[in-house]
Amino acid sequence: MTTSTAQLGISDGQTWSAVCSMSMCVAMLIASEFMPVSLLTPIAADLGATQGMAGQAISISGLFAVVTSLLIPSIASRYDRRHVLIALTGVMLTSLLLIAEAKSFSTLMMARAFLGITIGGFWALATATIMRLVSEESVPKALGVMFMGNAIATAFAAPIGSYLGSIIGWRGAFWMLAPLVIINLIWLWLSLPSMPPEKNKPVSNLFKLLKRRNVAFAMLGVMLTFSGAFAIFTYLRPFLETYTHVTVPQLSLLLLGLGLAGFAGTYLATSLLNKHLYALLRWLPLTLGGVTLIMLVTGHIMWAVGITMIAWGTLNAAIPVAWSTWLSKGISDEPESGGGLFVAAIQLSIMMGASFGGLLLDHTSIAATLMGGIVLLVLSSFVVGNGSRIKP
Repeated sequence: MTTSTAQLGISDGQTWSAVCSMSMCVAMLIASEFMPVSLLTPIAADLGATQGMAGQAISISGLFAVVTSLLIPSIASRYDRRHVLIALTGVMLTSLLLIAEAKSFSTLMMARAFLGITIGGFWALATATIMRLVSEESVPKALGVMFMGNAIATAFAAPIGSYLGSIIGWRGAFWMLAPLVIINLIWLWLSLPSMPPEKNKPVSNLFKLLKRRNVAFAMLGVMLTFSGAFAIFTYLRPFLETYTHVTVPQLSLLLLGLGLAGFAGTYLATSLLNKHLYALLRWLPLTLGGVTLIMLVTGHIMWAVGITMIAWGTLNAAIPVAWSTWLSKGISDEPESGGGLFVAAIQLSIMMGASFGGLLLDHTSIAATLMGGIVLLVLSSFVVGNGSRIKP
């Protein structure tokens, strides 16, 4: 599957420029997808919705991402991969413009559906694209570079979104992303090489993969891990407002600390993956659940919440790096179809986690939301076990 840079007819410099342009696209996707987390309260107030309903703006993007990720391997196999990735980035730009101009909750949901198309399509193709751009031994490094975009967006999108939202409004915060996405479009156009279509990838390939024992257990582990994490992450602002009674500047600083910790999580995961992949997949969600419990118990103490937020951000950032590395090893013979299945599982989990957390928040309490996420994280650790179930 791996294609050398010589076969693609590009230099090493252009190869890594392409990888970095994909990293920027990851940053834009993460910022666009999860900025509502830091703007949940003003979005709900402006559009006449509850905070739980506003949280569904994350869920709807997940729903469309699921559908797209299942279909994109078959669709993309007919076209130049370069053109597909550029087109998906254009859809993201359209979504941002619609969000910024949304005058009703239904318009916001429609715009988020467009964003879901980009999320599902890009992530389903990302690992397979990296495998075509770089040599086999460089895949873990290239994935680490790409996920650095995740760390950057996690570090700055939420706190900057919260801060800008208090100054220029939540619409202005989304408008600020548009020029960056335009720059990313130009960079992708200049750096991505032509990647001609390969053999057709029927949709049925995805479901055939589930017949493999290691893939079935891995997808269950993925779904429990990401559902638990996003049931918590989506509603951190309501937790901090009700338990810690933070001001907007304090909220921005706490979210910045959580995000900056993602750099450490990405780096540590990348350095440990070669020797400790299965241990990471087992212990990361369990530890994340433990840190969330500590956060809940110490939620009225500002300094304690600050420390647990940093720990939470470190662990959470390491999880997608670990699972993407598993994908490059566990389904190396079918990376496109495996990527589609993998992203469908993650996005379905985000949708379910955000919906589950929102229901608990609206009908019980924010404490119930966090506890529900903890239970899912613990279950994911048991599913992975010592790693034997998910080894190829």
